[in-house]
Amino acid sequence: MKIAHLTPSSGDTFYCENCQRDIALVNAMQKMEHEILLMPMYLPVNADEKDLPTSSPIFFGGVNVYLQQKLSIFRKTPRWLDKLFDNPKLLQWAGRKAGMTSAKDLAETTISMLNGNHGKQVKELNRLVDWLALEENKPDIVTLSNVLLVGLVKPIKERLGVPVLCLLQDEDGFIDGLGAPYAKQSWDIVTELAKDIDLFISVSKYYSDVMQERLSLEPELLEVVRMGISLDGYLHRDKLPEVPTIGYLSRSCSERGLDKLVDAFIILKKNDKLKNARLRISGGARGDDAPFIDSLKKRLSNAGIIDDVEFLPDFSKEAKYKFLNSLSVMCVPEKQPVAYGLYVLEALASGVPVVEPAIGVFPELIELTGGGVLYNENNAQSLAKAMEPLLLDPDYAHKLGQKGRDAVTETLNVENNARELITIYERIVQKKQGG
Repeated sequence: MKIAHLTPSSGDTFYCENCQRDIALVNAMQKMEHEILLMPMYLPVNADEKDLPTSSPIFFGGVNVYLQQKLSIFRKTPRWLDKLFDNPKLLQWAGRKAGMTSAKDLAETTISMLNGNHGKQVKELNRLVDWLALEENKPDIVTLSNVLLVGLVKPIKERLGVPVLCLLQDEDGFIDGLGAPYAKQSWDIVTELAKDIDLFISVSKYYSDVMQERLSLEPELLEVVRMGISLDGYLHRDKLPEVPTIGYLSRSCSERGLDKLVDAFIILKKNDKLKNARLRISGGARGDDAPFIDSLKKRLSNAGIIDDVEFLPDFSKEAKYKFLNSLSVMCVPEKQPVAYGLYVLEALASGVPVVEPAIGVFPELIELTGGGVLYNENNAQSLAKAMEPLLLDPDYAHKLGQKGRDAVTETLNVENNARELITIYERIVQKKQGG
């Protein structure tokens, strides 16, 4: 099969689960000898990846999307001028500024993108469809990375006549975060346009149930394929580090609960047996996260433990593997339910047990892998209480981590996921061709 996979990129400024899932999937599918067109949107794809099957230019370049949203003149400019704004270096700079635009601008741009042919970026949409329609590019099937790209579906299907599938992962938090009246407007548009999707594929049973209700989907239009990871590079270890070390791997922001983890660390350091404990924070940040990070450093300094905490700017592959290997336990104490939790799989692949709140996908993951513990009251005190036994008993933590590693290796590796997805793709393509 020839598969076009449309993926929005974060521009490598922070740990993006959606981006990393897409990259792992397309690489695994390519190894299965399918032809993959990885089509990056907004920003360049992960520069850490050397063998990506990227076969298209960037579409909906972030600078052009912004200019076309704000100024009508840029909706009519020639391609040679637009191309200047799609320069990778300029887009990387723009990626570092992500989050600096106003909430109103973000919400209005989101709605414009969802409106597809009726949005302000229709010039970009036409360019994408024209490129896909070329004989050398035309796919058998198109996959959207998430439902926020649903505005592309109708033009693609009308022009190419191929099925379009959509992966689902944590779109609800983004849309709800747009606030009134934009969130409701967005949900109304997405729910209506979802009727054009041939099949939705959710990353977890939890999120499948959430989106089935929110999009009013018939059960047969939604399947679950638990996404895994490529196991290359993760280090196997016989024991945990001598110094009790807590790790955090995600964007450094309040939404991911980093402030809660810092408060839990302050509590743990009051235990005489954990005076030497350390906290290591990785995963990057957006430009607008700087005040939040500064507030955490001040809090740690006031507690007299700032020297026991590291903020690690490098989360490239090699740096990430070394980081994971240095941990006794991993925790990203999300404040709202999430659909996936890639960092859980990455920790377990390294034999690092996890501690997570009993919300969203986490109960599902812990039941499936046995690689960690849950806490029920989502606050710093409960988190500290749940982490303490793992930090004080390295043998117990090591046993949990190894159990999780075995489960990820056997079940949640990306090769299994890719085979499962390809089976679904083939079924949908055959159905389309036969009907």
